[in-house]
Amino acid sequence: MSALPPGSTIGILGGGQLGRMLASAAAQLGYRTHILAPDAESVAAQTASTFTRADYHSRIVLDDLAAHADVVTYEFENIALAPVEYLSTRVPVRPGPRSLEIAQDRAREKTFVGELGGRTAPWALVTTLDELRSAIARIGAPAILKTLRLGYDGKGQVRIHNAADAEAAWIEIGERPAILEGFVEFTHEFSIITVRGLDGALASYPPPWNEHKDGILARSTLPAPHEIAVHWAQAAALSARVAEALDHVGVLTLEFFATPDGPVFNEMAPRVHNSGHWTIEGAECSQFENHIRAICGLPLGSTALTGSRVEMVNLIGNEGDAWEGFLAEPGTHLHLYGKGNARPGRKMGHLTRVKRG
Repeated sequence: MSALPPGSTIGILGGGQLGRMLASAAAQLGYRTHILAPDAESVAAQTASTFTRADYHSRIVLDDLAAHADVVTYEFENIALAPVEYLSTRVPVRPGPRSLEIAQDRAREKTFVGELGGRTAPWALVTTLDELRSAIARIGAPAILKTLRLGYDGKGQVRIHNAADAEAAWIEIGERPAILEGFVEFTHEFSIITVRGLDGALASYPPPWNEHKDGILARSTLPAPHEIAVHWAQAAALSARVAEALDHVGVLTLEFFATPDGPVFNEMAPRVHNSGHWTIEGAECSQFENHIRAICGLPLGSTALTGSRVEMVNLIGNEGDAWEGFLAEPGTHLHLYGKGNARPGRKMGHLTRVKRG
């Protein structure tokens, strides 16, 4: 199992900011990157060696990518499974299709993690309005109705306050298969970012305290408060079991609720994650570099903090317009993603503050 030498090409499915930062980390290690995405605007293409704008389902395009890439990865989990499975028969795809298959389906995800000993909120699969009403009767309200597939940053989710909300909520999610998830009493939200190497080596980053606003991550802070720190070992052990059970190669992120009875698993992402952006300046080896190291068969880098306090703040909508002021702040590192239109709720960049000593 030899490492890919510098000068090799990494194919990346997806053209967003995660692909952008992966391409930058790859370039630092001497790799070329080839972005494949259907979007007219690809901020990942701005930092990649090559960009192909095409549909993921085109076999001609996939064959071309496989012919020119030494390994392929993906920057988000909402890509169709079939193209990834097809690519995996022609070129190494890391993480493999199994990780994508589980993470794309909320019911499979919760079942999978539950079988590995993870605790979840009470939940039920619903495919009809009658099933939703029955689930509300069993689980209770308030609760959250989440589409089975797709949805992120609060999208594809509807809060149900009482049983009378069932029909309106069902219509709002498009009458699609979903899960009903009961509420959990928690003090904090946090994530465990684990990286698993091609040789099976495992490393994980310290857990950040993640604060959300309108369903979107607003801030991640380290070191985490005591209410999270006491769950670190247990949550990290579960994350490692998930990575090993999937034979996952690369970064894997699990999100948790901190409760008095222990960590409660929320959801997983088989990729680099917004709650790990702080690692670019706040860790000795960033999540992006470690992902590249893992998929290329290189030794994993240190996940230790570089400062006594680290804070990552997402710049959403027009918040990035204050870039000059951020650049004037000592200890602040600004990342803008090169996006054109600053729409409400759109992540335009982030900044990281690292306190040394």
